[in-house]
Amino acid sequence: MSDSSADAMTDAVASAAGSWRRATGIAGAAIGVLAAGAAAGVAVERMTVGRAVRRKARLALDSAGPYGTLRGTPGKAYADDGTELYYEVDEVAPDAGGTPSARRLRLFGRKAPAPVTVVFCHGYCLNQDSWHFQRAALRGVVRTVHWDQRSHGRSGRGVAQSRDRDPLTIDQLGRDLKAVIDAAAPEGPLVLVGHSMGGMTVMALAAQYPELIAERVVATAFVGTSSGRLGEVNFGLPVAGVNAIRRILPGVLRALGQQAELVEKGRRATAELFAGIIKRYSFAGRDIDPAVERFAERMIESTPIDVVAEFYPAFTDHDKTGALARFRQLPVLVLAGVQDLVTPSGHSEAIADELPDAELVLVPDAGHLVMLEHPEVVIDRLADLLTRAGAVPAAATVSSYGTSSSSTVRPR
Repeated sequence: MSDSSADAMTDAVASAAGSWRRATGIAGAAIGVLAAGAAAGVAVERMTVGRAVRRKARLALDSAGPYGTLRGTPGKAYADDGTELYYEVDEVAPDAGGTPSARRLRLFGRKAPAPVTVVFCHGYCLNQDSWHFQRAALRGVVRTVHWDQRSHGRSGRGVAQSRDRDPLTIDQLGRDLKAVIDAAAPEGPLVLVGHSMGGMTVMALAAQYPELIAERVVATAFVGTSSGRLGEVNFGLPVAGVNAIRRILPGVLRALGQQAELVEKGRRATAELFAGIIKRYSFAGRDIDPAVERFAERMIESTPIDVVAEFYPAFTDHDKTGALARFRQLPVLVLAGVQDLVTPSGHSEAIADELPDAELVLVPDAGHLVMLEHPEVVIDRLADLLTRAGAVPAAATVSSYGTSSSSTVRPR
């Protein structure tokens, strides 16, 4: 990371806060450490490509990219504190003349899937559109529900947090998921799919509503997630640096969250540097479609800094290893990118150790957003999961979405 880039970023954040200059100076330093692996590329780009050209390129990707454009039948659920939770439902499309569609044949063979509802739960700083490829593959083939976690996407700000100043907990997210299920899929078999924070949400649901898991859930997929011990993650940084960041980051985020409007201005001013950070912590490969990269940036950028600050402490407290026992009698998929720096694949292996009959899929050339980086792997394994759950009679390949020889399936 160049000295000029680090100084510019620190000054931008510090000047946005006035009286809390010292706190934001620390934040700038912490972010500078996180950006070390990404900023070199940004610096080179700055020397070779004009800012106006870069801005036009981002706008072109925003307008041209199809990602995140899929929409379903909208609905609203209400959490126990009154927070409005937005969801969309994609229903099964009737086959013309009784002939299965080509996509259904590719995914499941000739027989129609059973009436199962697949509920997708997204991760921290993302929204329901993060499942774009999987949604496209299953659209009209299986009934699916996609929802935005509280304070994310189209859902409302958490009432308990904004009104009562209650700390956000993963248990609250589990109750939110129950409200969405009650509204969008009140009956019938369920398949629960969670990425990162979404997987933690599924675990929290199981801890609080074990009868729901026992009576209605027929399969579960945990993608790039963790059942606990997230406080030990080093984010690919030296131990000394990450320990310092852990000590100061919660307080710094709280300070930044209290000056959200000013911080957002500084955030926009350093958007190019943050784009490098997002890429480093989202993807592992070098040949990612630029439109997919930009799509991920937009989702993360759209999460307000006060929401980032509000959710962060909950991950250190998260521990749902005990809840995994609720899934032991079910078909379970555990999938992760080997190069995930946010929820390292070792955490997925720990989940699989608690679920001896689970299928563990490790994708070597993949980071945290594996469902965007290697969508065909995730689609293929989800189709197989549905088959193993008895939701569909016979799985087929998903070759039209690409093939991958890079995934590793550990026999159970």
